[in-house]
Amino acid sequence: MNEIVTLERRQLLGQLGAVLAAGTVAGIGPAAAAQGASPAGSGPQAAFGPLKRVQAGDLEVAYVEAGPADGKPVLLLHGWPYDIHSYAEVAPVLAAAGYRVLIPFLRGYGATRFLSEATPRNGQQAALAHDAVAFLDALGIERTLVAGYDWGARTACILAALWPARCRALVSVSGYLIGSQQANAMPLPPKAELQWWYQYYFATERGREGYARYTRDFARLIWELASPQWRFDDATFARSAPAFDNPDHVAVSIHNYRWRLGLAPGEARFDETERKLAGFPTIAIPTITLEGDANGAPHPDPAAYAKKFSGRYEHRTITGGIGHNLPQEAPRAFAQAVVDVDGF
Repeated sequence: MNEIVTLERRQLLGQLGAVLAAGTVAGIGPAAAAQGASPAGSGPQAAFGPLKRVQAGDLEVAYVEAGPADGKPVLLLHGWPYDIHSYAEVAPVLAAAGYRVLIPFLRGYGATRFLSEATPRNGQQAALAHDAVAFLDALGIERTLVAGYDWGARTACILAALWPARCRALVSVSGYLIGSQQANAMPLPPKAELQWWYQYYFATERGREGYARYTRDFARLIWELASPQWRFDDATFARSAPAFDNPDHVAVSIHNYRWRLGLAPGEARFDETERKLAGFPTIAIPTITLEGDANGAPHPDPAAYAKKFSGRYEHRTITGGIGHNLPQEAPRAFAQAVVDVDGF
């Protein structure tokens, strides 16, 4: 089902509704909440508790956790070039509704570190998906709700497609984002190619050097282009910017985009996973896909991926000038989607 969602047309459920209606989520007033968005400039937002760490696969993963330890798990995955603070206003809403909320820094971000210098700083999609499975294993979580946007949505889709027994339900911004090198080799119309300018920049050594030298400036430019109507303030960006100081951030980011174009090899241990993903497997678990009405980043039309979801499925377009970083720009709509898909 394809619907334009404004939260005036939806009633908030149970404790979630009570929390939001009371305005207890920092930075979201009643007027902004009615549109599902944060106020212009973002303003002060809820702070996370202390970072936790766990060894998982190739990584020591730094993550934050909110909500009751015995609550139903929700894994929230961030994108590039963003960080865990995309969920700063989503997490307390879900925690108050009784969920155990888990938000890890991806490889190459924040305080997450590789355990070995010998491990390739690999950004291919299969590597990030295996990281997520290893994270769940390390925490002893058998089954979770999974949600994300950008790189995080791609990883969430892969988990839902290849590890459906581990996933209770899925929320994916911009829909079905599983890719393959073969598909990425096909040229797009010129206007579509223009949106991927940074991918081609990163294919050059000049691009790698430029991203290393101007990482924060580059990230801020992407924020502005991908969310042209999001009026985030300096403090909001400054809160996320240290995540890009991770010593492996540039290497992982550059490899991700070079791998997509077949310009950098992946790891042989992920070949079988990539073979499965190249077949674009359908996703059978309950799913809600989301899209902002002002997403300035490359993204598919919802009609193009609807048939990739064979279980109970719903698409929602979030109005009000919402861009690419949907959880941070429209935290109430994102949190509502998690609660709703859990009830499918």
